[in-house]
Amino acid sequence: MAFEDLLNDPVIQKYLHELVGPTGMPVAAAPPDGEVTDEELAEELDLELNDVRRALFILYENDLASYRRVRDEDSGWLTYLWTFEYENIPENLEEEMYRLLDALQRREEYERTHEFYLCEVDSIRFEFGEAMDFGFECPECGSPLEAMENNRLVGAMERRLEELQDELNVDDADDVDGVDAV
Repeated sequence: MAFEDLLNDPVIQKYLHELVGPTGMPVAAAPPDGEVTDEELAEELDLELNDVRRALFILYENDLASYRRVRDEDSGWLTYLWTFEYENIPENLEEEMYRLLDALQRREEYERTHEFYLCEVDSIRFEFGEAMDFGFECPECGSPLEAMENNRLVGAMERRLEELQDELNVDDADDVDGVDAV
Protein backbone atom coordinates (compact mmCIF):
# COMPACT_ATOMS: atom_id res chain seq x y z
CA MET A 1 0.00 0.00 0.00
CA ALA A 2 1.44 3.38 -1.00
CA PHE A 3 2.15 5.93 1.71
CA GLU A 4 -0.55 8.32 0.47
CA ASP A 5 -3.07 5.46 0.37
CA LEU A 6 -2.25 4.62 3.99
CA LEU A 7 -3.12 8.13 5.14
CA ASN A 8 -6.36 8.19 3.14
CA ASP A 9 -7.57 4.83 4.48
CA PRO A 10 -10.39 5.44 7.01
CA VAL A 11 -9.30 2.43 9.09
CA ILE A 12 -5.80 3.84 9.40
CA GLN A 13 -7.17 7.31 10.15
CA LYS A 14 -9.25 5.79 12.96
CA TYR A 15 -6.24 3.83 14.24
CA LEU A 16 -4.08 6.96 14.35
CA HIS A 17 -6.89 8.91 16.03
CA GLU A 18 -7.25 6.21 18.69
CA LEU A 19 -3.51 6.35 19.33
CA VAL A 20 -2.89 10.09 19.53
CA GLY A 21 -6.38 11.50 20.15
CA PRO A 22 -7.87 14.62 18.59
CA THR A 23 -5.10 16.92 19.85
CA GLY A 24 -2.34 14.82 18.32
CA MET A 25 -4.15 13.98 15.11
CA PRO A 26 -2.74 16.96 13.13
CA VAL A 27 0.74 15.61 13.88
CA ALA A 28 -0.15 12.04 12.90
CA ALA A 29 -2.19 12.98 9.83
CA ALA A 30 0.44 15.15 8.16
CA PRO A 31 3.81 13.45 8.51
CA PRO A 32 6.52 15.39 6.68
CA ASP A 33 9.05 13.80 4.39
CA GLY A 34 12.42 13.30 6.06
CA GLU A 35 13.42 14.52 9.48
CA VAL A 36 11.71 17.27 11.42
CA THR A 37 12.02 18.73 14.92
CA ASP A 38 9.14 18.92 17.35
CA GLU A 39 9.49 22.71 17.36
CA GLU A 40 9.17 22.84 13.55
CA LEU A 41 6.05 20.66 13.69
CA ALA A 42 4.50 22.79 16.43
CA GLU A 43 5.10 25.97 14.45
CA GLU A 44 4.00 24.50 11.11
CA LEU A 45 0.80 23.00 12.57
CA ASP A 46 0.13 25.90 14.99
CA LEU A 47 0.00 23.52 17.97
CA GLU A 48 1.31 23.64 21.51
CA LEU A 49 4.79 22.10 21.73
CA ASN A 50 3.70 19.73 24.52
CA ASP A 51 0.84 18.40 22.36
CA VAL A 52 3.25 17.75 19.49
CA ARG A 53 5.73 16.03 21.81
CA ARG A 54 2.98 13.88 23.33
CA ALA A 55 1.82 12.75 19.88
CA LEU A 56 5.39 12.05 18.74
CA PHE A 57 6.09 9.98 21.84
CA ILE A 58 2.91 7.91 21.33
CA LEU A 59 3.87 7.33 17.70
CA TYR A 60 7.37 6.36 18.84
CA GLU A 61 5.96 3.87 21.41
CA ASN A 62 3.97 2.24 18.61
CA ASP A 63 6.93 1.99 16.21
CA LEU A 64 5.45 4.64 13.93
CA ALA A 65 8.14 7.27 14.51
CA SER A 66 11.81 7.29 15.36
CA TYR A 67 14.27 9.99 16.31
CA ARG A 68 17.93 10.74 16.42
CA ARG A 69 19.62 13.19 18.75
CA VAL A 70 22.01 15.86 17.56
CA ARG A 71 24.04 17.94 20.01
CA ASP A 72 24.66 21.58 19.12
CA GLU A 73 28.42 22.07 19.50
CA ASP A 74 28.11 25.69 20.65
CA SER A 75 25.25 25.48 23.15
CA GLY A 76 25.39 21.79 24.08
CA TRP A 77 21.63 21.57 23.54
CA LEU A 78 20.19 18.34 22.19
CA THR A 79 17.89 18.50 19.18
CA TYR A 80 15.63 15.58 18.36
CA LEU A 81 15.06 14.92 14.67
CA TRP A 82 11.93 12.88 14.11
CA THR A 83 11.15 10.55 11.21
CA PHE A 84 7.73 9.00 10.62
CA GLU A 85 7.64 5.27 9.86
CA TYR A 86 4.10 4.52 8.80
CA GLU A 87 5.06 1.40 6.85
CA ASN A 88 4.60 -0.41 10.21
CA ILE A 89 0.89 0.44 10.39
CA PRO A 90 -0.45 -2.68 8.60
CA GLU A 91 1.59 -4.96 10.87
CA ASN A 92 0.45 -3.05 13.98
CA LEU A 93 -3.18 -3.34 12.90
CA GLU A 94 -2.81 -7.07 12.34
CA GLU A 95 -1.34 -7.48 15.84
CA GLU A 96 -4.28 -5.49 17.24
CA MET A 97 -6.69 -7.80 15.44
CA TYR A 98 -5.01 -10.86 16.95
CA ARG A 99 -5.24 -9.28 20.42
CA LEU A 100 -8.92 -8.54 19.81
CA LEU A 101 -9.52 -12.09 18.61
CA ASP A 102 -7.86 -13.53 21.71
CA ALA A 103 -9.80 -11.25 24.07
CA LEU A 104 -13.08 -11.97 22.29
CA GLN A 105 -12.47 -15.72 22.44
CA ARG A 106 -11.87 -15.49 26.18
CA ARG A 107 -14.95 -13.35 26.73
CA GLU A 108 -17.16 -15.61 24.62
CA GLU A 109 -15.96 -18.64 26.63
CA TYR A 110 -16.70 -16.77 29.88
CA GLU A 111 -20.19 -15.79 28.72
CA ARG A 112 -20.93 -19.33 27.54
CA THR A 113 -19.74 -21.07 30.72
CA HIS A 114 -21.27 -18.83 33.39
CA GLU A 115 -24.81 -18.29 34.61
CA PHE A 116 -25.94 -14.70 35.19
CA TYR A 117 -28.67 -12.92 37.11
CA LEU A 118 -29.91 -9.40 36.49
CA CYS A 119 -31.43 -6.65 38.58
CA GLU A 120 -33.88 -5.20 36.10
CA VAL A 121 -34.30 -2.03 38.19
CA ASP A 122 -30.61 -1.06 38.40
CA SER A 123 -29.42 -3.03 35.32
CA ILE A 124 -26.67 -4.72 37.32
CA ARG A 125 -25.54 -8.19 36.28
CA PHE A 126 -24.27 -10.80 38.74
CA GLU A 127 -22.67 -14.20 38.31
CA PHE A 128 -24.53 -17.08 39.93
CA GLY A 129 -22.21 -17.17 42.97
CA GLU A 130 -22.61 -13.46 43.61
CA ALA A 131 -26.39 -13.67 43.19
CA MET A 132 -26.49 -16.56 45.63
CA ASP A 133 -24.36 -14.62 48.15
CA PHE A 134 -26.91 -11.79 47.97
CA GLY A 135 -29.84 -14.17 48.37
CA PHE A 136 -30.89 -13.43 44.77
CA GLU A 137 -31.72 -9.85 45.80
CA CYS A 138 -30.03 -6.76 44.40
CA PRO A 139 -27.67 -5.31 47.01
CA GLU A 140 -28.41 -1.81 45.68
CA CYS A 141 -32.22 -1.74 45.66
CA GLY A 142 -33.41 -5.06 47.11
CA SER A 143 -35.25 -6.11 43.93
CA PRO A 144 -35.27 -9.81 43.09
CA LEU A 145 -32.55 -10.93 40.67
CA GLU A 146 -33.85 -12.64 37.54
CA ALA A 147 -32.05 -15.35 35.59
CA MET A 148 -30.53 -13.76 32.51
CA GLU A 149 -30.30 -15.33 29.08
CA ASN A 150 -27.22 -14.19 27.20
CA ASN A 151 -27.66 -16.33 24.07
CA ARG A 152 -27.97 -13.26 21.84
CA LEU A 153 -24.73 -11.83 23.23
CA VAL A 154 -22.91 -15.15 22.82
CA GLY A 155 -24.29 -15.46 19.27
CA ALA A 156 -23.10 -11.97 18.37
CA MET A 157 -19.66 -12.77 19.78
CA GLU A 158 -19.51 -16.00 17.79
CA ARG A 159 -20.38 -14.14 14.58
CA ARG A 160 -17.72 -11.50 15.26
CA LEU A 161 -15.19 -14.23 16.03
CA GLU A 162 -15.93 -15.88 12.68
CA GLU A 163 -15.47 -12.54 10.90
CA LEU A 164 -12.13 -11.90 12.61
CA GLN A 165 -10.94 -15.43 11.94
CA ASP A 166 -11.86 -15.04 8.26
CA GLU A 167 -10.04 -11.70 8.06
CA LEU A 168 -6.94 -13.15 9.72
CA ASN A 169 -7.20 -16.46 7.87
CA VAL A 170 -7.19 -18.53 11.07
CA ASP A 171 -9.59 -21.13 12.42
CA ASP A 172 -10.68 -22.21 15.91
CA ALA A 173 -7.83 -24.71 16.18
CA ASP A 174 -5.12 -22.10 15.52
CA ASP A 175 -3.22 -20.63 18.45
CA VAL A 176 -4.24 -17.00 18.70
CA ASP A 177 -2.87 -15.81 22.01
CA GLY A 178 -1.76 -12.48 20.65
CA VAL A 179 1.67 -12.00 19.13
CA ASP A 180 2.38 -15.77 18.86
CA ALA A 181 -0.25 -16.02 16.13
CA VAL A 182 1.31 -13.33 13.94
